[in-house]
Amino acid sequence: MLTVPNLISLLRLLGVPLFLYLVLGPEADVLALVVLMLSGVTDFLDGWLARKLDQQSEIGQLLDPIADRLYILAVVVGLAMRDIIPWWVALSLPLRDLLLWGLVPLLRTRGYSALPVHFLGKAATFNLLYAFPLLLLGDADGTVATLAQVFGWAFALWGIGLYWWAGVLYAWQVRKLLATTERLRHD
Repeated sequence: MLTVPNLISLLRLLGVPLFLYLVLGPEADVLALVVLMLSGVTDFLDGWLARKLDQQSEIGQLLDPIADRLYILAVVVGLAMRDIIPWWVALSLPLRDLLLWGLVPLLRTRGYSALPVHFLGKAATFNLLYAFPLLLLGDADGTVATLAQVFGWAFALWGIGLYWWAGVLYAWQVRKLLATTERLRHD
């Protein structure tokens, strides 16, 4: 439990409320961007260290996607509340996660708690984790802000599309698993 990668993941989780405070309170966008960049670096670092130090754990495998989802949720809520992104964007991402969480009880009937993360889901998260800092940076005037907004929306639209496509694939995997795996018996 107390491994270096897990401690990094816990520190990463502490950045979620800090980010929201910075974006919604003092509107300290530069510091909020730093928190997001550190989140991205530590997202890579915790997984790399877990493999390198042979400290992979079940809790670590749960913390990483939870931190990803919480950052995405915090960022879309913060940016929507600041009117940087429309509410349909802010609602589309957690809605997909809610639909997938609704499949977990079905997985448990077959002895699974979750499906393995696949490349498409990682690609979607990658796009989204680039999109939102760029959109935050684009909430200003000037050439850099305009470029950030253009690239941010490109990453955001690709990310949302991939995020939902990955969700459909996860749902399809659950459907196949339910059709090919026997229900657990509780004696």
